[in-house]
Amino acid sequence: MTAQRQEGNDSGRGARFRPGIALIGLLTGLAGLVALACSPSAARAQTTERVVMNRYSGLAIEGYDPVAYFADGRAELGRPDFEASEAGAVWRFRNEGNRASFVAHPEIYGPQFGGYDPTGLARGVTYAGNPRFWAIAGQRLYLFGREQNRDAFAADPAPILREAKERWPALEQNLAQ
Repeated sequence: MTAQRQEGNDSGRGARFRPGIALIGLLTGLAGLVALACSPSAARAQTTERVVMNRYSGLAIEGYDPVAYFADGRAELGRPDFEASEAGAVWRFRNEGNRASFVAHPEIYGPQFGGYDPTGLARGVTYAGNPRFWAIAGQRLYLFGREQNRDAFAADPAPILREAKERWPALEQNLAQ
């Protein structure tokens, strides 16, 4: 079929304006906006959490084993065979021993500030830490969004932690439950 014939067919049938279809599309879009406006907490829950997790899988810290940072001294992916639920997220572990340690003491083994970068918190913003950029300070795990943030923290963690701890309660309040 030639280009002229295709254009002729499109203008005669498929490309014609259909007011009924346009009205349905408009009403559907408006209904979505009304639902979003009436439910602000639901909209926030899709974009922010108190614990950094994948919004589709529910996995905390990308499936990395939080106990492995302490036990093995490195970031290790957990296995689906060893999972636990804590703080609304699914946590994975390399073995049953790590899972049991976390379940007994999530406040120790879980990343501090829910896995949000403490250097960002110190500046008053929340952004997710990357489980590949981490540090243990004061026997607590901290995750960082960038390698440079981790390095700045490692050089002098005290002032960053002081500011982050001071700002965290207010920032945490703004995150969905």
